[in-house]
Amino acid sequence: MTIAFFSCHPYEQPFLDAANGNARHQLRFLPQPLTPETVALATDCTAVCVFVNDALTRPTLQALADHHIRLVALRCTGYNQVDVPTARELGIRILRVPTYSPYAVAEHAVALLLALNRKTHLAYQRTKANNFTLDGLMGFDLYGKRIGVIGTGKIGAAFARIMLGFGCHVLGYDKLQSAVLQELGVEYRPLNEVLAMADVISLHCPLLPETHHLIDAPALARMKPGAYLINTSRGGLLDTPAVLDALQTGQLGALGIDVYELEDEFFFADWSAKSLPDAILNELTGQPNVLITAHQGFFTREAMEQIARTTLNNLTFLEQNQAPPDSSLVV
Repeated sequence: MTIAFFSCHPYEQPFLDAANGNARHQLRFLPQPLTPETVALATDCTAVCVFVNDALTRPTLQALADHHIRLVALRCTGYNQVDVPTARELGIRILRVPTYSPYAVAEHAVALLLALNRKTHLAYQRTKANNFTLDGLMGFDLYGKRIGVIGTGKIGAAFARIMLGFGCHVLGYDKLQSAVLQELGVEYRPLNEVLAMADVISLHCPLLPETHHLIDAPALARMKPGAYLINTSRGGLLDTPAVLDALQTGQLGALGIDVYELEDEFFFADWSAKSLPDAILNELTGQPNVLITAHQGFFTREAMEQIARTTLNNLTFLEQNQAPPDSSLVV
């Protein structure tokens, strides 16, 4: 099978080559995102493989069908960027990586929280300038604090376990409650109660129509004044202008995000020599109580190996007319 990998960065290629045992598939690495215009780069390919910010809209899916490409693999877990009804209508199969390393994202969420709390990102900049004062760098003990975990699937569960290890009181919200987490000490509450009680809220739920802008102005108003908010899931979970307002009024104490609703225009690219045309993102990056990373929560060696292995195994299963395991098949 010949596979075109869109939005493919050089750091991905060694993992994909290693997972392609005995060079079973022919891999075509393309830095361009998948759009209706770039589909032509996959001419003569059996399948395309895309990343998290490649939007599989109706025009793009129609262009794939016009080029007789009816197999798409996602190098990610979420598939909110896929027009699933159109894919089904056109007979295009969509595969995903249902899990890779929940620890990678969970640990990154913890890293954002720790950095924001103890102001290590600010201290780092100070000491580089030979400023060794402590004014403005005070944090708080996480021990004994209430941590709200919204979404307790694999990643949320991993994050909850870490917070329990810190001696925190973990409050969970999920439609499907985990008996294992409850045995460990997680207390499930309704969403409004979690928002009102938690000192820290960390989001670990998928982006669905019902979770779009889950954290909006009313939700922020319910939160404990000065609470911290962490999002390593999907940018669309936040009503970002409302979050910015809450930061500016002090209702929200700090924000750590690895995702942004309009990130596909900026993340995974170097904008250091240009000005960002996004006023909200510009405002957020200038706030001392905001820490932004560019969708790197997944970016560990173990996760990259698993993503490459699962992606190519899924395609091999379909090539052999077998169903891939572990809920990999979306459509």
